[in-house]
Amino acid sequence: MQATALRTAALVNALADDEAGPDAIADLLRAHGETGVIALSADDVEQMRAGALMLREVFEAGEVDLAAAALNRLLGHSPGALRLTSHEGRTPWHPHLDSADDAPWGEWFLASSCLALTVLVWDRQRPPGGVCASASCRHVFLTQGSGPPRRYCSRRCATRERVAAHRRSRA
Repeated sequence: MQATALRTAALVNALADDEAGPDAIADLLRAHGETGVIALSADDVEQMRAGALMLREVFEAGEVDLAAAALNRLLGHSPGALRLTSHEGRTPWHPHLDSADDAPWGEWFLASSCLALTVLVWDRQRPPGGVCASASCRHVFLTQGSGPPRRYCSRRCATRERVAAHRRSRA
């Protein structure tokens, strides 16, 4: 589920860019392990973008109860029951919440993402991630491991904010 959750965060970030089209999203899906033909239409990307907007609420939650409530709302709209599939033996068995193995991309993205984030909340009893505290970024990220809560999506954003704060204090 960790790989699916990482894919979710990457897609939520990519789909926030209105310029990201079918080819860019297909490349991102391949980079996150999707195999076979990925034929995305502009409509598929728009449906995925709508799902990404809904999933962002989970990352923005900040508290486990709020993240769980957001996921419960999204799971309540799932078109399929929880089931196991191997895509007719082409993949290892894994869970799905979408209506069918050949569900539309937007439905698949929202259902698989909800499932992955649900497992993380269940397993860790904390929000699955957050939103970068940098005002110039706002990417979502997954919380991995223990330790203090993350505030930034990357070291690059953390360093940029630290340098900016230092410059402001010197001015």
